[in-house]
Amino acid sequence: MSAPQPAPANLLPGSGVFAGGAHHFPVRVYFEDTDAGGIVYHANYLRFMERARSDMLRLLGISQRGALDAGEGAYAVSSLSINYRAPARLDDELLVISRMTGVGGATVSIAQQVMRGETLLTDGAVTVAFLSAQGRPKRQPKDWVARFTSITTGELSPQ
Repeated sequence: MSAPQPAPANLLPGSGVFAGGAHHFPVRVYFEDTDAGGIVYHANYLRFMERARSDMLRLLGISQRGALDAGEGAYAVSSLSINYRAPARLDDELLVISRMTGVGGATVSIAQQVMRGETLLTDGAVTVAFLSAQGRPKRQPKDWVARFTSITTGELSPQ
């Protein structure tokens, strides 16, 4: 007889933490993240940043899947800029730091940094727009806006 298996949710990596008005999300560099030169392939920094943003929402109690399933809408990137400063390598432990820089009726702007210790590897800025099921801009839920604002004001109370 085999031992009972733990629930997958209990094994998933953490969603990071909020500290100092920002979301901090850990990432480890795996072989699949690197290119032939042994450094992180440039597009993978965008993946790290996306994971951090998604887990920040999850930590705030915002279910992107729930909003999609209910037909409420979804976020889509409307603007993105990124700067590469130094390379990450296999097995590096990185930290993605995300700070809200603006919250509008249908948009959220976030500045993100990828750090290895005290070294800034990559920084960028992204604006996401909340879209209806038909792909048109739509006001994001007011309680979501309040949660985003709570990060910057220090009144954070994750759901």
